[in-house]
Amino acid sequence: MKSLTRKWKIYAVHHSHSDIGYTERQEKIEQYHVDFIRQAVRISEEAEAGLHPEWQGFKWTCETFWAVERFLEQADASERERFVAALKRGDLELSGTYLNMSELIGYDILRSKLSAAGEFGRTVGIPVTTAMTADINGYSWGYAQALLDAGIDSLLSNVHTHHGMFPIGRKQTPFYWETPSGEQLLVWNGEHYMVGNDLGLNPNMVLSYTIQDEFIDNAVGGGYTLLQDHWKIAETRIERYLKQLESEDYPYDFVLVNVMGLLRDNASPNGAVAAFINDWNGKHGEAVSMEMTTLSRFFAHVRAQTDEIPVYRGDWPDWWTDGTASTPMHTQIFRDAQRTYGLVRRLDKGAGLVPESQLLKAEHELMMYAEHTWGYHSSIAEPWHPMVQTLGVRKEAYAANASRLVYTALDQALHKLGETTLTPGMPLRYQAINSFDHPVEDIARIYLENYELPGFPNGIEVVDEATGEAVTHQRENVSRGNQISIGVSLLPNEKRVFNVRAASAKADGQTTSSTQLQGKIRIFDLDDLYPGPVSDMPVIRITETGVDTPHVSIRWKTGEGIVSWKEKASGRSLLRTDAAHTAFSPVYEVTKADPERQVEVRGKMGRNRKGAHAQRSVGRLVQAHQVANGPLYGTVELKYETDGMQYYSLLLTVYRDLPRVDVAVRMLKDSVWDPENVYISLPFDTNKQNQQLWLDKAGALVRPGIDQLPGTCLDFYALQEGFALLDEKEGIVIGVPDAPLLQTGPLTYETRLLNGQQGEERNHPLYSWPMTNYWETNFKATLGGFYEFRYNVTWGQDWTSPEQAVRYCHSMNAGVTAFRLKD
Repeated sequence: MKSLTRKWKIYAVHHSHSDIGYTERQEKIEQYHVDFIRQAVRISEEAEAGLHPEWQGFKWTCETFWAVERFLEQADASERERFVAALKRGDLELSGTYLNMSELIGYDILRSKLSAAGEFGRTVGIPVTTAMTADINGYSWGYAQALLDAGIDSLLSNVHTHHGMFPIGRKQTPFYWETPSGEQLLVWNGEHYMVGNDLGLNPNMVLSYTIQDEFIDNAVGGGYTLLQDHWKIAETRIERYLKQLESEDYPYDFVLVNVMGLLRDNASPNGAVAAFINDWNGKHGEAVSMEMTTLSRFFAHVRAQTDEIPVYRGDWPDWWTDGTASTPMHTQIFRDAQRTYGLVRRLDKGAGLVPESQLLKAEHELMMYAEHTWGYHSSIAEPWHPMVQTLGVRKEAYAANASRLVYTALDQALHKLGETTLTPGMPLRYQAINSFDHPVEDIARIYLENYELPGFPNGIEVVDEATGEAVTHQRENVSRGNQISIGVSLLPNEKRVFNVRAASAKADGQTTSSTQLQGKIRIFDLDDLYPGPVSDMPVIRITETGVDTPHVSIRWKTGEGIVSWKEKASGRSLLRTDAAHTAFSPVYEVTKADPERQVEVRGKMGRNRKGAHAQRSVGRLVQAHQVANGPLYGTVELKYETDGMQYYSLLLTVYRDLPRVDVAVRMLKDSVWDPENVYISLPFDTNKQNQQLWLDKAGALVRPGIDQLPGTCLDFYALQEGFALLDEKEGIVIGVPDAPLLQTGPLTYETRLLNGQQGEERNHPLYSWPMTNYWETNFKATLGGFYEFRYNVTWGQDWTSPEQAVRYCHSMNAGVTAFRLKD
């Protein structure tokens, strides 16, 4: 320690990183973590009793409250009492973190779960004011506010820089994270969560992961376990590590490291850590002392320092939420379930329509799917392995279970609101509900069974029960029967009843027009020379090359795709002129690799998430045809040929009365082992210099590159319900119900820029990123199968406020709740 210029103190946080499904079956990992708490309590008690004096000073941090909940469910009264006693002694401590999450989870559930540790702490007289995360690479901006609202004022972040990076350009440093409301959360921007093992703090569990040096040559077990010359390793590495901090103008004489009890995620506590620290202090304590600590003790020490701590404001995008795109169908099911959960909460409003226990079960399943682990650690190397399949199915089951629970709750709520079950002679009365606290103008969809339709030989009418007036409707035969669409304008929380009745007479037929330039097989490919009567003109005109409504004009070209998208009234383009790919065209990337090199090739991708030699291709439009056209909406299908897929088509649904286009992207994806990415081009733009992109993130509205911590990811973001492109007079709003990732950086392989490095040029074309399998450990290896991803696009002068635009994303994606009444 002779080279050090200051007296140092190393604080060690001992914990188990919760990675649910990475190293074992999820239920096995739960069993492990329950027992880890039992082990930690026992070590604490035996150290306290003097049975193991070498363990004096032992401390254990419960990284996630999920593990504590599972322990409390299974522990007997004596175990609970001993656990609380260890907490009160300060030997064990609760972290306010519930789980290490992706950014999938919505803000309401996130807030609820982050308050759980504090609520338990209050019942036993133990404040919970600190939290820690490990592995994950970021959080939504609302995460900071949710922690503060739960009484947590400090966060230890241990980012794993594999395919990601820590923020603000340096680790081992504190900063205040300012929330949208202006409050501040103290963050320690820490090291990798096993750096203490690299430094030798656990004698028989020494790692060479963060630190790669000459000792790796003596490694046993591929560089993970170092069994020889432990003291030499520890002394050398600790001195070098602290010397490096000194050379980097590190301002403090203390540092925090994390240490695990075993060389694995989901690791047990280990009394040997305390024993080594005691031995170290006896040998080197005058130069470098060590102390096992808890989060609250450490942060109290940080707050006592006189050095000014910088303040940073904004979103902290998570590099690792891209795992959600490796199971795109189940991510879609999750998002639908979370949206339906919100609908049930809005319908219930404390009325007791649904048992709270039912919704809490759904919350649990949603949290478990949104937890950051996306599969077994050899998912790419051994995609056929039984554990890969077993853990993958369990992960996906969380989404399915959540879906079943929330739809059961919705059925219960609607039944109490008057929904009929199937029975002979059901009334032809339907209710449409706006469940939101803002007005909604949308299409409500109600249904008639196929066997009921012959009872209406002259057709049907839909009547607004309040006014007695017939409303325009459009009937379409779909898989569940006859779908009847009606336009509705509903006030906040308004309910409206509609009746279906027999039409008094068949609608009149049509004759031919002498001025309408339409071919014999009803093809429109000419503009009329003479304007005919308004009644002769189709409200929605679909041709071989485009579609027109009163609100929009869209054109496409064979081989290219959608080349023009214009607002009808002003004629202004809603697409950017410099985009490399046309609207909703598929962009397919693949990095070829031999079977034995699948892991190696992926491991070298870093933050590019593709290989330097990745092959990129774009789909080619080959066919367009009309699917439906009626008094309310028209639908056209555009079919493409594209690499990596057997089928790709767009269904564009345009509306008579709404400036809106709903797009359904359907595909049959090939099963490919090679690392792939699928992007869908979204080159929308108001074409105004002062346009601003706004993202709907959990708990906050975010402007990329502005409302964002320095040194964080600029390439992609995880959305809740959509995004908006706004200027001071108008805007474009895009609801994204199914695929959460929005690519904002360039698709090319290059040096990635972090926030603060982008300069003036940061306005790249946008892409949805619904699919990837690039990660070399635990992403699902194959993306093959049938998928549909939906996008809802609207525009106009109504959209200048980001709050208003994002509210509309939520209601547009959720739709109007409509159901058949029992009386």
